[in-house]
Amino acid sequence: MTRGVKRLIWIAANFLLISFATRIGLAMFSGESFGFTEWPRFIVVGLLFDLTVLPWFMIPWTIYDAVVPEWREDHHMHKWERRFASLVGCGYLVLFCVVATSEFTFWAEFGNRFDFIAVDYLVYTHEVIGNIRESYPINLWTSIIVAACLVLTWVSWPRGSRDIPAPWLRRWSRVVAAGLVAALGFAIVDQETAESKTNAFVSQLSNNGFYALFHAYRHNELDYEKYYPTLKADDLDRDIRTLVHQPEASFVSASGIERKITARVARKDINVVLVSVESLSADYVGRFGNKEGLTPELDKLADKGLWFTKLYATGTRTVRGLEALSVGTPPTPGQSIVRRPNNDGLVNLGATLKEKGWAPWWVYGGYGFFDNMNAYFAGNGFKVADRTDVDKEGIKVHAENIWGIADEDLYTLAMSRMDREHAKGKRFFAHVMTTSNHRPYTFPENRVEQPQKKREGAVQYTDWAIGDFLRRAAEKPWFKNTLFIIVADHTAKAAGKTDLPLSRYHIPMVWYAPDLIEPGTMDRLMSQIDIGPTLLGWLGLEYSSRFFGYDMATLKPGRERAFISTYQKLGYLKGDRLVVLNVRQDPVVQSGLTQNKDHANRLTDAQLIDEAISWYQSAALYFRTGLLKEEIASGD
Repeated sequence: MTRGVKRLIWIAANFLLISFATRIGLAMFSGESFGFTEWPRFIVVGLLFDLTVLPWFMIPWTIYDAVVPEWREDHHMHKWERRFASLVGCGYLVLFCVVATSEFTFWAEFGNRFDFIAVDYLVYTHEVIGNIRESYPINLWTSIIVAACLVLTWVSWPRGSRDIPAPWLRRWSRVVAAGLVAALGFAIVDQETAESKTNAFVSQLSNNGFYALFHAYRHNELDYEKYYPTLKADDLDRDIRTLVHQPEASFVSASGIERKITARVARKDINVVLVSVESLSADYVGRFGNKEGLTPELDKLADKGLWFTKLYATGTRTVRGLEALSVGTPPTPGQSIVRRPNNDGLVNLGATLKEKGWAPWWVYGGYGFFDNMNAYFAGNGFKVADRTDVDKEGIKVHAENIWGIADEDLYTLAMSRMDREHAKGKRFFAHVMTTSNHRPYTFPENRVEQPQKKREGAVQYTDWAIGDFLRRAAEKPWFKNTLFIIVADHTAKAAGKTDLPLSRYHIPMVWYAPDLIEPGTMDRLMSQIDIGPTLLGWLGLEYSSRFFGYDMATLKPGRERAFISTYQKLGYLKGDRLVVLNVRQDPVVQSGLTQNKDHANRLTDAQLIDEAISWYQSAALYFRTGLLKEEIASGD
């Protein structure tokens, strides 16, 4: 056997063994009980994906083998080439093991193999590497992996003794063969090959980590009209106008969704503080049945304010929640608008309030260049404040990690901006984004009973900080004239046995203003994109709207709906049914909220699918063509 063939077999065998072990390990790590046919299904399909990826690692090695001469054993270069080759082989092994380890940590956080979040994290290496260092004993893990790989390579690397020399042409033929096999695999295997219609975890386990990462990179931006079902232009315009219309709205033209909104109540010139809480699932909240006592402050607020029980996040990332809260549009495939080019000057909540006399602020506990947040909000009419302003103003920091300062210190920063606007005689709209409820889950000592570096501890601290913020705010002269909205940006984890598990998008929200809002409960189904229009309606404002969201106070019963999504799958929840739109697949209608039965005017599945398409296609079209821009909306 030739030198090159032995080494190729060594690399291939290690890659396939590590991939197999990773797949089995993730299956056990998931905690799911798989059926008799599901185990062989994801093992066999997974092997197909492994074999699809393998040639891409073979290509550089076959080129090396073709270029480097096969020196005789007595040649002085033979020893050095063998050592160098073994180090490269060890590098391959380290790469395979590091990626496998990364898959376990990614799965623990998101319940998925690598997806577009992993691609995004490759862009923000400072925050991500810092997070990893603070969350895991990364130096120890790396040392163990490297040491183990060095030992394994030393023991098993082909020594090259008695190798049969390979002719030059044969060595280069391996390069061509590896390239052809790689191209063939790329042509015949795609993401749909891994898809399981019965269990989303089987789909994930059928994939390969390297393939999943590359696929996410290639599909980070998805053109809706290219990949998803569509309606004709005239039908789309007619349908979306019907869907967004409400009694207090009148269209300004014969096409499009721009509407003049008339006030439904007397105008309230009050301050608004909108707090987006990082990763606060409804599952953690006592009011929703959690027995661990993690959210005593929110539970008390639920009795003192207006508590929303059926609110659903639009996505699985902070930027998706910020998109819903600011521009009020259904989630579109791929990236959030917050991270897309040409996302400035949009019709948004802050700009609308600014036009009516509010001073809009975006206040973030971390460094706002992350996920393009500062640029997005600054480009849409907000003043911005982030971690950099804390040092400039000498605000005491009680704790911080790679993602940002402790929530209590963030609220101190936010209140400094509120005080500043109040001193100038201006009412303010402050959108505040927390960071403490995020891995590595560190926070100031002696605040809560739960331990550091545990999700439960971070949730309890986040809740404590909300209560502390409101107690401090109550001493401010602007407190009695301020509405506080506390809402999660998304849940802690959105993966589940189904592609879009509804419980993993359920988030809490409370509106709190002791002198302005009567305590109560709002039990209607609601989307994150409805928060802005509902707030503007409650404030009694007349304005021009291109929001896709509803003012829930005037919405007729039976029209409630919600949008949930991953970067690729788009869900439309209405009544007891959920429509799922996926890339180049027929729409699927699944069970929704069983307690939310449709009213007498129940739609057929086909009608419901058309509604889902209308919402999502319109949202994608309006952003892509600039129809959400303020200058277009106002006719300037």
